[in-house]
Amino acid sequence: MNKSDLIAATSQSAGLSKRDTERVVNAVMDAITGALAQGQRVQLSGFGIFEVKRRQARVGRNPNTQEAMNIAATKVPTFRPSKALRETVAGK
Repeated sequence: MNKSDLIAATSQSAGLSKRDTERVVNAVMDAITGALAQGQRVQLSGFGIFEVKRRQARVGRNPNTQEAMNIAATKVPTFRPSKALRETVAGK
């Protein structure tokens, strides 16, 4: 499912126009992105938790040359699904 499919499914489920639904989906994505950019955690009950984790700097290897190279520290967005979501996907 891509963003267009999500908008179409949500539009049909909520009884809204696709244009209005697209605005809502974009607003939700912008709110989550903005919160993560500020280092905040976003918890959606029954769905999961979006948060930012920090990866430490480390030494890696170039797979072609086997030469050691430094990999800088970075922040990465992560998602942890809720127990309810995990069970739904697993079919329990």
